[in-house]
Amino acid sequence: MFMGTPEFAVETLKALVENQYNVVAVVTQPDKPVGRHGSVLQPSPVKQYALAQGLPVLQPEKMKDPDFVEALRAYEANLQVVVAFRMLPEVVWAMPRYGTFNVHAALLPQYRGAAPINWAVINGETRTGVTTFFLDHDIDTGRIIMQMPFGIPDEADVEYVYDGLMHLGADICLRTLQLIIAADGHPDTIAQDDFQKASATVGTLKPAPKIFKETCQIDWNKPAKQVYDFIRGLSPYPGAWTTLSDGQGHDTVLKVFQTEKTNLPTTTPGALVADKRCLYAACADYLLRIGELQLSGKKRMDATAFLNGQKDIGKYFLISA
Repeated sequence: MFMGTPEFAVETLKALVENQYNVVAVVTQPDKPVGRHGSVLQPSPVKQYALAQGLPVLQPEKMKDPDFVEALRAYEANLQVVVAFRMLPEVVWAMPRYGTFNVHAALLPQYRGAAPINWAVINGETRTGVTTFFLDHDIDTGRIIMQMPFGIPDEADVEYVYDGLMHLGADICLRTLQLIIAADGHPDTIAQDDFQKASATVGTLKPAPKIFKETCQIDWNKPAKQVYDFIRGLSPYPGAWTTLSDGQGHDTVLKVFQTEKTNLPTTTPGALVADKRCLYAACADYLLRIGELQLSGKKRMDATAFLNGQKDIGKYFLISA
């Protein structure tokens, strides 16, 4: 039984199908209302792929719903694989003979939570990875089966890491299945607490909570490196934003997608500085060169196009979080 919803999960489901594993059914989120009035229902990427492969699809509103639990039980799956899905109740994750394992986009116990890829980049990590672990009562705390690392280049944004971990997640899922089958459902695992004690590289645990709009507001009072990592950790989606103000009450939301670090001396944090065709924003220690941005209601553009549309950039400044 496969459980997942977004594009990230499709790659793993595709790997299972193409490697001829017997996926008896797929569980995904209910169709999501889209459009101006929410009158159109959009199926999840996982549902779209599953239907194209002729796989049965279950879409429970509540995971403890008795009808859903009975429908799930009727498939008699030996194992459940979860990728980017919701938290499961024990009646679901404990159901199969071999249990339920999750493919998580981080090197647990680091970055437990809903947005591990974003937070790894935001925090300036140079390394992340994927982990498979058996589900238990608490979220992202189960016994680790396998891990595979993934490097994060300093110039990479979250889209690069997302794509890399998406493919790595499919790979580790297949490897984990081979271990589970070879061990008749009981592969060697390690408790996350024991793993943390045994590893000198884990360090202080960093969470990966869900990201909301207010999470994405840029604080120009921070050092340039932190602002740089923050912006690339939210690019291209959902996008880091700030408020562009002229000091006369004309404020607008400005999203920033790409920046470059400099060693240029700073001025008041949030100030904008233009030099020929370059646009800079002042941080606590250095100027940060802005590469791509987007005004509210406008298309994404490079800094040169933005400057061409502004007569007096010096009157504007960026309001910090």
